[in-house]
Amino acid sequence: MKRDIFQAIADPTRRAIIVLIAGHAMTPNALADHFEVSRQAISKHIQILNECGLLDQEKAGREIHYQLKLEKMQEIDMWLEQFRKLWETRYSQLDSLLATLKEEKSHEA
Repeated sequence: MKRDIFQAIADPTRRAIIVLIAGHAMTPNALADHFEVSRQAISKHIQILNECGLLDQEKAGREIHYQLKLEKMQEIDMWLEQFRKLWETRYSQLDSLLATLKEEKSHEA
């Protein structure tokens, strides 16, 4: 079953795993060392991240190293872009309002 990337970031543990593997590839055991949950729980989170298409796997002997597919994170960025434009418009409007209020205040003085 293919999962949505937003399912990957919906959970705080998965977000933390994403941050950890963004810098360098890690094994499930190395990841589990960063959390107060079972190795099985970390494996389940890795499975979900994998189903979301966020992970690349590299075998090194008997170990599997997981790393983040950074390009997959662009889906989140593209979705957020619509809100970014809205924020920028509102900040621009606020800047204009503050400039107007400042100008009015300097004329009163």
